[in-house]
Amino acid sequence: TPEAWRRDRAMVWRFYQARRAQLGTVRPNAAHDALVGFERSVQARGGEFTLITQNVDDLHERAGSHPLHMHGEISVLRCERCGRRFRNHEDVDPERFVPCAICHHDALRPDVVWFGEVPLHLDDIERAVATCSHFVAIGTSGAVWPAAGLLHAARGRGAGTWVQALEEPDNIAAVDRFFAGRAIDAVPALLDEIEDALDR
Repeated sequence: TPEAWRRDRAMVWRFYQARRAQLGTVRPNAAHDALVGFERSVQARGGEFTLITQNVDDLHERAGSHPLHMHGEISVLRCERCGRRFRNHEDVDPERFVPCAICHHDALRPDVVWFGEVPLHLDDIERAVATCSHFVAIGTSGAVWPAAGLLHAARGRGAGTWVQALEEPDNIAAVDRFFAGRAIDAVPALLDEIEDALDR
């Protein structure tokens, strides 16, 4: 939280630095790859595709997608003084803050949305959901707002809705097509089903 950052900046920094360091040890999986293939297929048909993610890692980008990160990115650091953002994969020492290269503020913070802060790209997200014909929610608990409201909004405008999670999320409805299981197993099959629906 912002309060934790003000109270114990070193502790919060160590927490995020550990996760920033892990980015180099992970790779996109079959679900990331399937989304890239689906995006290309939709665009080849002349359609539009918007990927909205709550994830703060960069795995979608490394797979080839261009997501809207509504909760920010841990590979980006932000200056609270001048507002500048810096993509940074190199400085992952948990005991050393990274100063701002522009205004020289002593410590950049992770550019992630903490509890109590407003998610990013909300206007773009609202426009995408308001015009979508198909909506997929992947790996969601359906409990974190405002992201949890997107499925309801898409459903309300008459979009077809698909949901994937280990178990049914809080915000699922009877009209949603549900795919249980891990994303790497369920998402490729889910997207194949939508492809078939688009072909009809």
